[in-house]
Amino acid sequence: MKLPADRLRKLATALLESRGASAESARLQTDLLLEAELRGLPSHGLQRLPLLLSRLDQGLADARTRGTGTWQRRAFLSVDGEHGLGPVVLMNVMRILRNNLKETGFAVAAIRNANHIGMLAYYVEAAARDGLIAIVMSTSEALVHPFGGTRAMLGTNPIAIGIPAGDAPFVLDLATSVVSMGKINNHAMRGIPIPVGWAVDADGRQTVDPQAAMRGAIAPFGDAKGYGLGLAVELLVAALAGSDLAPDVRGTLDDTHAANKGDLLILIDPSAGMGSIPALAAYLDRLRLSPPLDPARPVAIPGDGARARRAASSQAGIELPQSLFEHLIALEAA
Repeated sequence: MKLPADRLRKLATALLESRGASAESARLQTDLLLEAELRGLPSHGLQRLPLLLSRLDQGLADARTRGTGTWQRRAFLSVDGEHGLGPVVLMNVMRILRNNLKETGFAVAAIRNANHIGMLAYYVEAAARDGLIAIVMSTSEALVHPFGGTRAMLGTNPIAIGIPAGDAPFVLDLATSVVSMGKINNHAMRGIPIPVGWAVDADGRQTVDPQAAMRGAIAPFGDAKGYGLGLAVELLVAALAGSDLAPDVRGTLDDTHAANKGDLLILIDPSAGMGSIPALAAYLDRLRLSPPLDPARPVAIPGDGARARRAASSQAGIELPQSLFEHLIALEAA
């Protein structure tokens, strides 16, 4: 069923405010979820709201805190998320780092004990539109098998990079697994098989059953390359945030454990360097105008597709499983 974004925004905001979130925090958390829906990423959208609400009800997430940061060096901030809502903590950290950029030109924040931060593109695009380069990394429970292995040992460990480039910034956001667990959960919710190659079952065999995949392990993207990049993110985040490693991480997929994964935010003021943002924008336009393999599909830049899907969804509405909408309505009435 298709629903207008404003209807879903009011519903989600009310549900969060009823659990102690301020109007500002509820708006921010809701905006993150709706942006994922609008950009065609339901795996990071409203399907995550019931679990988040349950975590608030169980006292595993705190809707009031924005986290506490301690400057360990002039450009390195260590952050205890205090079990706050992921977007609330991370956007507050971004605000703190920005205040330090005039002096240092760059700043790094390592975050522990914050709840799931969701779609990373949300943060790096916000920074890029404000003229800053941003890199965000995050870890998760053990969901991905190593290259050549069958058992889940690494997180999906996404990384996002945003670079200002005029009206359409460069925004790369990718998991180091073939897909996120949220996408497999979305297939399970809709009763749709997953493609071959996404995951193995608990016995290490290829599967197209999303339920079996959730009990097994997701494949790294690009075989050894994705495995290597995912492992690098795992080690980098844990080394700086002091967060747990994947086999011991809990709290992004359950409502029984406190979240103990880690997040890393790097902000850079490009004016501290020697490059030219207009030159970057012109180069991206040259890429877009370069000859396509298929004339019906012009060459695109990372971020272009998400912006196009957002524009279309804003007009047509958000496609939401009826069961999920009914669940949210029931939670509102409870």
